[in-house]
Amino acid sequence: MNSGKQADSMPRIYRFSRTAFLVSLHCICIIFTIFVTLQSRPGSSLFSWHPFLMTLAFSLFMTEAILIFSPHGFPIQKLTYRTKSRCHWILQGLCVSCAVLGVAAIYYNKHLNGKPHLTSWHGVLGAMTLWVVMLQSLAALPLLYPSLAKGWSLARLKRYHAATGMLTYLLGSVSLVLGLTSAWFTASVKGYAWYLAALCPALCALYIINQITTGYTSKKTIAVKNK
Repeated sequence: MNSGKQADSMPRIYRFSRTAFLVSLHCICIIFTIFVTLQSRPGSSLFSWHPFLMTLAFSLFMTEAILIFSPHGFPIQKLTYRTKSRCHWILQGLCVSCAVLGVAAIYYNKHLNGKPHLTSWHGVLGAMTLWVVMLQSLAALPLLYPSLAKGWSLARLKRYHAATGMLTYLLGSVSLVLGLTSAWFTASVKGYAWYLAALCPALCALYIINQITTGYTSKKTIAVKNK
């Protein structure tokens, strides 16, 4: 009797724990974005818009754009796939817009101060991330407008989009962490506070990788069983 009850309760406990962790992840994204916003004080200088906008783009908008497809995101999981896709595109559009403005802010700030561009790993990887996220968004247009696919399988395009999206998100996460090592951030955030801040994008990246890889692995398993 006890073993039977445990077997019945395990899936429920598993689902609850996954949902609780996902809720925590949403909170982490918001708290991290607010923390960087307080540190940068957007509007206090031209440079201040760069960390604010880039954190808003990749820590909040892009993370939420991917998490909206999580199977554990109650009550989001009750939305139709079409609705989720529309919300995903809106959030991705906000992500790209903020990223472009963030890069423009740091570029113009360096131009005004006569400083060289792309002199750090953070700068190089950040510029690469911007190009990749724009190309990845443009390449995904056939998923929003199937008439543009022209012979391509939508299922295959979705797999490519998921794989490139995971790569883009990882690039963005690494760029955020590298930004935390800058002289600007380390001047005011030190010790345990710095490690907690760096842990935020790392935890989100780990979950995103697991969500995408698990989702497509399970789909392949179902497809094999149905053959």
